[in-house]
Amino acid sequence: MTALLRYQPALLLRSQRWLPPVILYAVFLAVGVQAGQPVLDSLGYGAAAVLPVAAWLVRVCATNEPPAARGCVGAAVGPARAHLACLLVAFGAAALLGVVATVVVTVISDPASTDHQTRVPVVPAGGAGLLAALVCALLGTTVGALTTWPLLRSPGRAVPAMLLAALLALVVAGSPARTAITALVDGSQSGTVPAPVLPLAASAMVAIAATAVACALTARRS
Repeated sequence: MTALLRYQPALLLRSQRWLPPVILYAVFLAVGVQAGQPVLDSLGYGAAAVLPVAAWLVRVCATNEPPAARGCVGAAVGPARAHLACLLVAFGAAALLGVVATVVVTVISDPASTDHQTRVPVVPAGGAGLLAALVCALLGTTVGALTTWPLLRSPGRAVPAMLLAALLALVVAGSPARTAITALVDGSQSGTVPAPVLPLAASAMVAIAATAVACALTARRS
């Protein structure tokens, strides 16, 4: 597994297919987050954008190899383990992006409530934003795992399904991503820092289940 977790990041970096989602995320932050805005609002905005990026990165990692190369790797280590490595690398890349964005947003934002009347502690706010970003990275990985190979093989079906599922994960009531982001926005209005631990636990369980399903189907359909 260690060799796979070295092979997949190297493959991802060499392919340069990570550039479009990363550039899109950077543009999204540049447009939506400005220096001096309330920190919790900005952190919620930045965390929400991690979800579709994570789903996109899963698709990139899962489809990076030609079928012949994927077959060789699967024959060597098992198709389920090979696919698990793809999902872990995609999640790691999305989480890293979320961490970097959280740090930048925390530094440039105003540590205050939405009306700029109540001071908000910077370090706890950054921690809450980091938890929200991880929630969105986990749910994005879930979306990607369920809308790409081996569950959906045709790009004509997989890409629209991925976009729709990412949107629903952000807006449907009860979604851990929506819960975490709403907690940040509500906390900004009251000047209190939330702790979205329950959404993080829920998103982790959902991601584990989706990963198990995707890896099991990979083993059966390879």
